[in-house]
Amino acid sequence: MDFDLNEEQRLLKESIDGLLTDSYDFESRKKYMKEKGGWSKAVWLKLAEQGLLGLPFSEADGGFGGGGVETMIVMEALGKALVLEPYLATVVIGGGFLRHAGTDAQKAAHIPGIIDGSKTLAFAQLEKNSRYDLFDVSTTAKKKGDGWVIDGEKFVVLNGENADTLVVTARTKGNRRDTGGIGVFLVPANAKGVTKKSYPTQDGLHAADITFTGVEVGSDAAIGNPEDSLALIERVVDEARVALCAEAVGLMDESLKTTVEYIKTRKQFGVAIGSFQSLQHRASDMFVAAEQARSMSMFATMAGDFEDAKERANAIAAAKAQIGKSAKFVGQQSIQLHGGIGMTMEARIGHYFKRLTMIENTFGDTDYHQRRVADSGGLI
Repeated sequence: MDFDLNEEQRLLKESIDGLLTDSYDFESRKKYMKEKGGWSKAVWLKLAEQGLLGLPFSEADGGFGGGGVETMIVMEALGKALVLEPYLATVVIGGGFLRHAGTDAQKAAHIPGIIDGSKTLAFAQLEKNSRYDLFDVSTTAKKKGDGWVIDGEKFVVLNGENADTLVVTARTKGNRRDTGGIGVFLVPANAKGVTKKSYPTQDGLHAADITFTGVEVGSDAAIGNPEDSLALIERVVDEARVALCAEAVGLMDESLKTTVEYIKTRKQFGVAIGSFQSLQHRASDMFVAAEQARSMSMFATMAGDFEDAKERANAIAAAKAQIGKSAKFVGQQSIQLHGGIGMTMEARIGHYFKRLTMIENTFGDTDYHQRRVADSGGLI
């Protein structure tokens, strides 16, 4: 199997690496964190100018027709640079719903704004007691005339503060944990009845808890079948998990690089601590863990195109479990090899560990995905 990038993919990698090298050093990131919503509009527009926001959309929709490998390249680069901008929430997740199930009218209303950087989205899915179960939905969407009325609460909505449109999961029929009767709705973030409580998360991103009180939307707000959209939600969330795996690989690469540079220069007893064999062994183990994660990220990227939903889900669950294990190991070793300075806000290595920790807990932690693999009869 050929894992080499083709010419177009190499150019894409060089393009985004060059952009982020120029625009996203650690000091610049600190400044971007202080902007409204916790990210830079100027950087977001630069991503749009490079065509990166239109990457996964079809040419018919104004995009570039990129696939899983292209998204993997972008997410890995975003991870290396600790990028704060809502690429995952807007392009991968929000765009994923539109690509897979959006009507022509919905695509025309939203995709051009995503591509040119004028519009961002947020996925409002997590609820108070749902944990990682995508089918656990208490928020309701009830028919009113030709439209819908949405009531409920969503928590830790990434980019919820700044998003122009919310992609909301809501129950149209059945009980809280029924797998049927779940719909996906496009809700304007400024709609009457939408209230937000925003806050920074541990990794420097921003999220919001959002309450929907009698929020009225039209019949054109539903994406796909409003009574049977769980398969759609699972498909898009699987793609988000694949993207997170790639981002984590970028984070681990940079964590390893930063740590090795540190132990080569940090001196103890008059010599660089990197000369101590026990620390060299630790660095070697970190390299192995990062390479295992890279292999599983590539596997997940290929699995994202599997048509069999169960086969796709099992493969991506296995990848997410391994990514979680590797992320924890690489992150913890990075902090330990840095010593006390690794715990300070001034040292960037701690920010890599925080983001890796958040990724491990997003859309299912390691234990959750190991159980999924085990229940399917697989091994990990």
